[in-house]
Amino acid sequence: MLSAAVRELNIVERCPCTDDFCATFYTQPRPKGPYGPTHRNIMLSPTEGMIILDVVGPKIACVEVLFRDEVRTVIHSLLP
Repeated sequence: MLSAAVRELNIVERCPCTDDFCATFYTQPRPKGPYGPTHRNIMLSPTEGMIILDVVGPKIACVEVLFRDEVRTVIHSLLP
């Protein structure tokens, strides 16, 4: 179950884009190409911004966080 896996996630890399609204981070090494046939997106419904989980097989590979400046500040301070 994905919800049980959230506590075990580690941030391994942040999104390299320079968009000022992006706070996306990877919990597995970023792929060099597409994720493959077991990839799926799960769109969450936060009260602010957007959060989309990129799930590969049974694991969360990336957490796309958009329009959340406070999260972007923390991610960029952890991974400059």
